[in-house]
Amino acid sequence: MTAATRRIGFAFHPAFLAHDTGPGHPERPQRLTAIVHQLQASDCWPLLVPLDPPQTTSEILQLVHPAAYVRAIEQACAHGPGVLDPDTSVSPGSWEAARRAVGAVTLAIDQVCTGALHAAFCAVRPPGHHALSDRAMGFCLFNNIAIAARYAQQHHGLERILIVDWDVHHGNGTEAIVTGDETILYFSTHQFPFYPGTGGCAHGNVLNVPLPAGAGDAQLVQAFREQLLPRADAFRPQLILISAGFDAHREDPLAGLQATTAGYGRLTGLVREIADQHCGGRLVSALEGGYHLPALAASVEAHLQALLRP
Repeated sequence: MTAATRRIGFAFHPAFLAHDTGPGHPERPQRLTAIVHQLQASDCWPLLVPLDPPQTTSEILQLVHPAAYVRAIEQACAHGPGVLDPDTSVSPGSWEAARRAVGAVTLAIDQVCTGALHAAFCAVRPPGHHALSDRAMGFCLFNNIAIAARYAQQHHGLERILIVDWDVHHGNGTEAIVTGDETILYFSTHQFPFYPGTGGCAHGNVLNVPLPAGAGDAQLVQAFREQLLPRADAFRPQLILISAGFDAHREDPLAGLQATTAGYGRLTGLVREIADQHCGGRLVSALEGGYHLPALAASVEAHLQALLRP
């Protein structure tokens, strides 16, 4: 198989840029424009299959979030701009953006699970992995990846889903939602101790690998090789979802894990090995963090190049 025949989707919508977090906020629309401009100038751009994310339904949001919470977020956006917590802002454009962010991951799952695509990356805002079932936090309104997992189970009949979270911050919302559910294996590497203060230990279906500041590529790759790969081999996932935060990068201003652009390509390659071995390559990744614009854009390109590689 050549890169030209390996079909990788790229989900993006201009509505994501209308999620206005306010002046000086690190989770800003320029993150996505930097990614798109980087990819358009790269040799991978002609190989990507564009995906046009729909606005998801309240029913799909309620796979994870109670109806009252969904209504509260809709109202907060309608009356915005506003602040839901010290980190998390909304604006009138946030409601459509958040619904299309979920629509992006569910569309990608449909395409991957039906065989139309091998894998897909969703360049979405707002991110999701800090969102609890009934609380927005950490820049996140709805938990995109947790909803994606429930959607894949209910709409495609999947029984075993692996979630890989390499954001520099622990995905406390995702962990809280999936803890105790043996149909989902949640694996997270993250800086610790660090925001949000969770993820210090592994338990049951949750495989946390807390890392100290300065750990870098070597310790990240070691964690994936020594802890994720054997656990995934035993679990035998039918689909892999990646909470793809790129804020562990050494240039990122919000953290200090010291990963590199090439390192993200290596991590992607390791996750692809699992996907290729156990689930026919089925893999969907969704953007989480990453706040140094050139590092973020270059890391996303490295991620996609690794997905495109034969």
